[in-house]
Amino acid sequence: MELVVRKNDLLRELQLFQGIVERKNTIPILANVLMEAMGDQLSFLATDLEVGLRSKCAASIAKSGALTLPAKKFYEIVKSLPETDIRIAEDKGGVKVAADRFDSRMQTLPREDFPTLPESGGASSATLPRSAIKEMVEKTQFAITGEDTRYFLNGALFVLRPEAMSLVATDGHRLALVTVTRDGKPDDAEEVKAILPKKTLGELARLLQEGDEDIRYERGENHLFFEVGGRLLISRMIDGQFPAYERVIPKGNDKHIEFERDRLTNAVKRVALLSNERSRAVKFQIDNGKVEVTSSSPDLGEAKETLPVDYGGASMQICFNAQYVLDFLAAVSTDIVSIELKDEVSQAMMKPVGAEGYDYTYVIMPMRV
Repeated sequence: MELVVRKNDLLRELQLFQGIVERKNTIPILANVLMEAMGDQLSFLATDLEVGLRSKCAASIAKSGALTLPAKKFYEIVKSLPETDIRIAEDKGGVKVAADRFDSRMQTLPREDFPTLPESGGASSATLPRSAIKEMVEKTQFAITGEDTRYFLNGALFVLRPEAMSLVATDGHRLALVTVTRDGKPDDAEEVKAILPKKTLGELARLLQEGDEDIRYERGENHLFFEVGGRLLISRMIDGQFPAYERVIPKGNDKHIEFERDRLTNAVKRVALLSNERSRAVKFQIDNGKVEVTSSSPDLGEAKETLPVDYGGASMQICFNAQYVLDFLAAVSTDIVSIELKDEVSQAMMKPVGAEGYDYTYVIMPMRV
C-alpha cells in the first residue's frame, strides 16, 4: 500500500473511531483500525466486536492494499502534524507515516487477524429522519446504566412502527421514553423492536453531530446497521426481553405543577450542593402557591430555595435524586416543564410543556429518606 491523503480528511475519519477501539483489550488486533486503499478511496474499519464503524475518505493511491495500524497512536500522530499531505506506505513489515519534514515507522498487525463484520442487507430496513433520531438519543441515553447485571438494561429499546418510532431507556430508578411520529408505508405493518447497546447510542450521537441527510436503518439477524452520511455503524443487538415499560408509566397522578425550567434547574443545582453526597437527595415540599426545594446533610448543613407555582391542591412532600432531575432538565429545551404526582411513594412523571414534533415522558422513582 502506498498513498497520499490530506491531513484534515484523515483526521476527521480517525476521530470517529476513538470511542470504538478498546484501550485495554485481550485481543490486540481490536486496538487497530483496518485501512484498505483502492481506486481513489481509503476506507476504514474498526470494531470491539460489539460495535463497528466503516467510513472512507478521498486519497491519491499509488499502490492499493490493506493494512492495520494502532488507532489511537495513529490518530495522535496525524493530529500533531501540520496542515499538509500525509504519505503512508508499507515498509519491511511496518508502515511509514510521513508529512512535511516528519518521518515515522509504525508497527502493524496482520490484516488477516482482523475480524470479519457482517454486511448490511437485512430483511427489515427504513429511512429515518436524522433530526428525530438525534433528539431521541439525546433524551434517553443518560437513563441507561451501562453496568447492570441485567444485561437487557444496558441498552435502549428501539421500537419502529409504521406511524411512529420510540426509544426507551431505564436503569430501574427512572425511565425516559421518546416517541416521534413518522410516515411509514402501509406495507411496514409489523412492529420491529431491538435493544441498542449504550455504546451504540453514544457512537450514533457522535455521527449525527454533522450533516443533515436522513439515516438508513437496517436490522439483520443479530446486528443493526445505521448508515449516516456515507458512514456505516454496525451494532450487535442485545439479546433479551426488555421490561414492559408501558406498565411503569403512571396513570393516576392527579397533582400537576408547572415550573420555569431554568429556575427549577438552578434551584436544584444550588440546593443539591448541601445534599448528602452519596444519596444526592433533594426534597420537594409542595404547598399552596409554592414549592420549597430543600436538602440537608449531617456533615455539610442544609439548603432551601422557594419557587412560586400555580398550585392549589393538597400539601405533600416527595424526595428525588437531584442528578436524575437535572438530567431530565438538561435534556429538554422547552421553557416550561411539568411534574405530575400522586403521593410521596409513587413514581412521578416529568414532561416538557409545549414540545413540538415529539412526545417525551420521564418517570422518576421517589427516594425514601
